Amino acid sequence: MRLGAALLVVWLVIGALAAAQRDYFSSSDANCAKVGSTLLTIVAGPLNYVGANPKIKCDVPEPSK
Repeated sequence: MRLGAALLVVWLVIGALAAAQRDYFSSSDANCAKVGSTLLTIVAGPLNYVGANPKIKCDVPEPSK
């Protein structure tokens, strides 16, 4: 159980490092696509370093005027 938890933490830390290298944490404008891509990059973890580049396209309808 402890080994699994340790592996999960290491996996997520590596994903957070990949997101930081892609400057996902540097801007203050948060939208659906940016937050989704950031979270997906963190969850993908070490897969980012073997070619995975997860992106989310999020189209939210505009409110009517």
